Amino acid sequence: MATFKGFIIIIMSAVLVNNYVLQKFLGICPFLGVSKKLDQATGMSIAVIFVMILATAVTWPIQHYLLDAYSMGYMQTIVFILVIATLVQFVEIVLKKYIPGLYESLGVYLPLITTNCAVLGVTILNIDSSYTFWQSIMNAFGSGLGFFLAMVLFAGVRSRLESANPPEAFKGLPITLVSAAIVSVSFFGFAGLVENLFA
Repeated sequence: MATFKGFIIIIMSAVLVNNYVLQKFLGICPFLGVSKKLDQATGMSIAVIFVMILATAVTWPIQHYLLDAYSMGYMQTIVFILVIATLVQFVEIVLKKYIPGLYESLGVYLPLITTNCAVLGVTILNIDSSYTFWQSIMNAFGSGLGFFLAMVLFAGVRSRLESANPPEAFKGLPITLVSAAIVSVSFFGFAGLVENLFA
């Protein structure tokens, strides 16, 4: 039961309190680039969740049984980027074969998962936080859900922005960045939530 409670705390923390996009500011490129349409934001988020979990499942053993065992910790970033790039290629092949519509709609943004610093950030911070394998998987899942939540919320905000008429100086990217900042600030309200719920 304590393990289950620990997993819930990790997931809730990753989704709301330590959201990788809105609190740690990782993964901003797809957050701003793919959040114009809800279907694209959803498809990208599902792909990112899958890659985060898979990357964590592969990088955690590599770190503990290869890099740490042979004192090659300095290779962590390079090895993790190579693993993530390989996994993204795998996801791209699967989407192209089985979900061509989503593959076409994501376009250039799908290969950008390789450079999505949220994915790399999750894998490295799992190691830095000294999580066990299953805690790392839960953190990756929660972080992916947090990414999904941020993308869907911001897609809704951006759909409202299209019908808005901001001042000329704010049209385009400026109003998008201001809106992103307001959405990010709203997540500060979740600070302390997990500690209070599970104290």
